[in-house]
Amino acid sequence: MSNVSEHAAFVLSAHLSDVFGVMGNGNAYLLDALSRTRTTFTAVRHEAAGVAAADAYFRASGRLAAATTTYGPGFSNAITPLAEAVRAQIPLVLITGSEPAAGARPWDVDQTALAAAVGARTVTVGAGSVVTDLTEAIGYALAARSPVVVALPYDLATAEAGRIPTLPGIPAPMPAVPAEAELERLAELINAARRPVILAGRGAWLAGAGPDLTRLARLIKAPAATTAFARNLFGPVHDHLGIAGGFGTRRCTAAFAAADLVLVVGAGLNQFTTRFGRLFAEDARVLQVDLAAPTHPRVDLAVRADAALAAQELLRRVRPRDHEVWTTAHPEVAAAHEPDLPATPGGLLPDGRLDPRQLARRLDGILPADRTVVTDGGHFLEWGPRYWRIGGPDRLIMVGTAYQTIGLGLASAVGAARARPESTVVLASGDGGALMGLADLESLARTARRAVMIIFDDGAYGAEVHQYGSLGLDQGPMRIGEVDFAGLGRSVGAAGRTVRTLDDLDDLAGWLAGPSAGLYVADCRISASVVAPHMREVQEARRIPADRLEPAGR
Repeated sequence: MSNVSEHAAFVLSAHLSDVFGVMGNGNAYLLDALSRTRTTFTAVRHEAAGVAAADAYFRASGRLAAATTTYGPGFSNAITPLAEAVRAQIPLVLITGSEPAAGARPWDVDQTALAAAVGARTVTVGAGSVVTDLTEAIGYALAARSPVVVALPYDLATAEAGRIPTLPGIPAPMPAVPAEAELERLAELINAARRPVILAGRGAWLAGAGPDLTRLARLIKAPAATTAFARNLFGPVHDHLGIAGGFGTRRCTAAFAAADLVLVVGAGLNQFTTRFGRLFAEDARVLQVDLAAPTHPRVDLAVRADAALAAQELLRRVRPRDHEVWTTAHPEVAAAHEPDLPATPGGLLPDGRLDPRQLARRLDGILPADRTVVTDGGHFLEWGPRYWRIGGPDRLIMVGTAYQTIGLGLASAVGAARARPESTVVLASGDGGALMGLADLESLARTARRAVMIIFDDGAYGAEVHQYGSLGLDQGPMRIGEVDFAGLGRSVGAAGRTVRTLDDLDDLAGWLAGPSAGLYVADCRISASVVAPHMREVQEARRIPADRLEPAGR
């Protein structure tokens, strides 16, 4: 005979290798039962960190994510990363304690309503149906690519549930097959285009469409770009434009402005990707292949389909091109070059602080080639994706961007470290986000085989300074006093140094060259005078009348 918690642990261990979270009254018996299975529980220090770590774990590994909290305040602490996971379409199971079946207590809240408010479904397990309820929840998370909350009533945690029944299977989600007529129309428009460009997103990566999209780009001689979430999706193509939108190079932006057709595959056209509606030429056709309904007004033809199936079918229908790649001959594209970085002694700007671009470029040569890059949110978040070599979509983890949060970086690095223990986890964080998530500095130091935390420390909430300080608003609330992050790192057993010149990075290089293990914290004092290109896009958008701004999309 087994109780409800043991039944739940049995189901979880059959489908999950890792669970993240914080122990409390509502999940103590579940965690005890889980300790007798093959599933590893990683303790974090804040409930928000448990969900964020699970989110990052999925993004880095592609395996189902899971987190656990207690009821009441434990659950409500996890709402922000749960909202992020919903908007980022992360298959995640959050097992939480909940009010007793007999009724709410003074400290209980309506957790089902809280979850629904951010778009997450709740499944409440019953004493006689734990296995079927939890299996249903896991199946939903996988099929819908969405988080699901599994509520475990407090008074059922130790209730007898009988013998554990045979575990039901979970059918693999069936890919959406593109409609024949829509495929023919897609191929017709692509064949008629003179200057096509392909833009792929994380949906294309999840579908495994990269190889076929690469072949399609070669076949029709189309330059290829990705969203930030799909970095390096394409293999070697004749003309790789890099990341489109806010992180895009001048050449990438010029190529989209000159294109007469854009094929968007598995990418949400949000304001960041479309440069607030200015990425595409006014007369360009925009074709979108995605599992979701189109949300952008510029989409001329939307095809609901699995990205890989659509790419395979298009390969059979489009005509190969034998002319030269059009972007090499187009004058605006050919003339677009990135400006050289200013040559400054020690990488320092006139205010005596580091140029973040020079810093990022130097770090790229120091950090190991096998790296998994995790970024927190904030003004600094462009420097890593722009200047660092990143191996693929599963090597750039940007938890927080879907919901525009900060403070989830340390927790995300914990999840990435569990997903890719063989890789060096490189966390890029701002000082504001690092302080917000500081409780889990210890978690990262404890769990990572090898991790490097790069703090782009400008002594401020940089995004607010450049958005609102530049408008003349009081910058007092936007500023942060000096914090010794390297010292904080040492207090939890990490190595580290305050980096004031580029030469100070020699200490990090020496640590990496030796038998390094654990965490290194590099507190890099950067200048707030450099405005990231994506932030200039935001500043420019503020000058566009509100009725001309396009909807954010998904």
